[in-house]
Amino acid sequence: MTGRLPAPYDDSDAGPPSPPPGESTSPRSRGVALILGVVGGPLGLHRFYVGRPQSAVFMALTLGGMGVWWFYDMVLLLAGEFRDAEALPLREWGVQEGVGRSAAASVEVRQLAGEVESLRQQMSELAERVDFAERMLAQQKERARLPRGG
Repeated sequence: MTGRLPAPYDDSDAGPPSPPPGESTSPRSRGVALILGVVGGPLGLHRFYVGRPQSAVFMALTLGGMGVWWFYDMVLLLAGEFRDAEALPLREWGVQEGVGRSAAASVEVRQLAGEVESLRQQMSELAERVDFAERMLAQQKERARLPRGG
């Protein structure tokens, strides 16, 4: 006996396993992938979601490898070891904001929204002008129908 006591048990890490040092996790949701896997697993929907379309097509063609491939993926998803297209593990259950969007895409979306609003204003002005022109034509037709009296 060495006379040393074993280190006390630390259960503060209860939850999903943390990635090894230096490894990041996928921004995709493990919960969404699991739901897609349960609902459309043999068709590879969860693989499309994580950005692996080639294996998703093969999975759909083989109906989840006759169920074996699908079952394997479900075990990996539940264990938090399923990986996305960048080989990052899906560990987070929640959905993160802006998954799949880059900063440049967000700027482009804002610019497009501004352009759409500008087009709406222009269409509104055009509709007002057309309405005014229709009223002017209607007044002119009404004047032409009235008898000229004197």
